[in-house]
Amino acid sequence: MSVTDSTSGLTLNQVLANSAQTATTDNSLAAASKAVSGSSSLGKDAFLQLLVTQLKNQNPLDPQDNTAFVAQLAQFSSLEGITTLNDTVNSISGNFQSSQALQASSLVGRSVIVQTSEAYVDPASGKAFNGTVVVADANSTPTVTITNADGEVVRTLDLGTQQAGNSEFTWDGKDDEGVLLDKGSYTFTAASKTDTGSTALTTYLPATVNSVTLSKTGGEIMLNLAGLGSIGMSKVQTIGL
Repeated sequence: MSVTDSTSGLTLNQVLANSAQTATTDNSLAAASKAVSGSSSLGKDAFLQLLVTQLKNQNPLDPQDNTAFVAQLAQFSSLEGITTLNDTVNSISGNFQSSQALQASSLVGRSVIVQTSEAYVDPASGKAFNGTVVVADANSTPTVTITNADGEVVRTLDLGTQQAGNSEFTWDGKDDEGVLLDKGSYTFTAASKTDTGSTALTTYLPATVNSVTLSKTGGEIMLNLAGLGSIGMSKVQTIGL
């Protein structure tokens, strides 16, 4: 005696035989994943194919629960939204990097003011070298000591009494004897005399941008300065001509 299902026309034995396919569901899901994605990582297409494969291989006597099915659809919708969001963010990031690259390339050949104690100076150019000292205390008497690449002091500039804030100084490229010096790298050391000794001061000096280095990983754009090496674009205080 056999029991038949009036809705499908299948005997109980046939239904049970069909339900045996569920034993291979995991293999089918894995094959679907590999076929779509080509790897162990799953994208939205692989997720959809896995969902269809799961429905095709479900147990007829114990079909997919409605609540679980709706939850899977909701997960698929969330996955679609995240994928779209990632594409949008990547597009915005690419446009931002392109904009930064264009801005940085416009700096090539121009002079920038950066926080540094070294500068490349060409006294023979006839242009005065201008720098800035950050004075910490009011009524201070800061001085700027200039040394060449060999560490020899070539000039000492007395800025007189200054108030707290930025104090500019100018160097004509000559030593203490009035002799015009050769071009090269020079170090500018600023200090202010106090009752207990002297206090080191921060200096901002000009430099010429020779080239720009773009980061492949989205990092900060680096400016390659003449005689100084590389410096981050964020450290530029002022952009000149």
